[in-house]
Amino acid sequence: MSDIFPKWTNRLPLQLIVAGSLLGLAVVAGVTYYFTPKFTRVGYQPAQPVPFSHAVHAGQLGLDCRYCHHGVEKSWYSNVPSASVCMNCHNQVLREDPRLAPVRESFESGKPLAWIQVHKLPDYVYFNHAVHVNRGVSCVECHGSIHEMDEVYHAKPLSMAFCLSCHRNPAEKLRPLERVTDLDWTWSEDKAESRRQQRLEGAKLAHNWKVESLVNCSACHR
Repeated sequence: MSDIFPKWTNRLPLQLIVAGSLLGLAVVAGVTYYFTPKFTRVGYQPAQPVPFSHAVHAGQLGLDCRYCHHGVEKSWYSNVPSASVCMNCHNQVLREDPRLAPVRESFESGKPLAWIQVHKLPDYVYFNHAVHVNRGVSCVECHGSIHEMDEVYHAKPLSMAFCLSCHRNPAEKLRPLERVTDLDWTWSEDKAESRRQQRLEGAKLAHNWKVESLVNCSACHR
């Protein structure tokens, strides 16, 4: 009596196992590579209740970041300014502009504006703004060229690999404290010379400020 199934079906279970394994590996590799902040967070730009332009305020007008985010040197958290801070200027400047109506309403009612958080780390990550700002790490290192943004967007991944790249060699990111909020500042107009000075001067700053290369888990996971 002839076989019910053709001979090639004898290899079918093995082929299915191999194909399933390859598919599983491809899925795991894809999730590992693409489900990271580089792809899931970078470019995120929510619509805010007020179209605040950092390009105008920090770029054209040159306002110091600490005027609005005044807690950044003292706290782990970079505070969002209240409407009263905005009204210090806008009670005279553009005082009737319809775009600022939510700010005026917030100032009068005392109800905070519902700003949408753009940069957010996982709950299991500890990050202290004051520690970084007070050791010469500029805003642009984590937030990108925020002084050129009409509306803030998520420019850098803020992933574990991103943080470790700085923690392994902090001297490459350090600058004089008085230049931390000078977002356009470089050591030199010549890029090659600027990189050379960054290596030399950054190493001096790291030594003088006793900046450690912290790569142990407890530095960020507490």
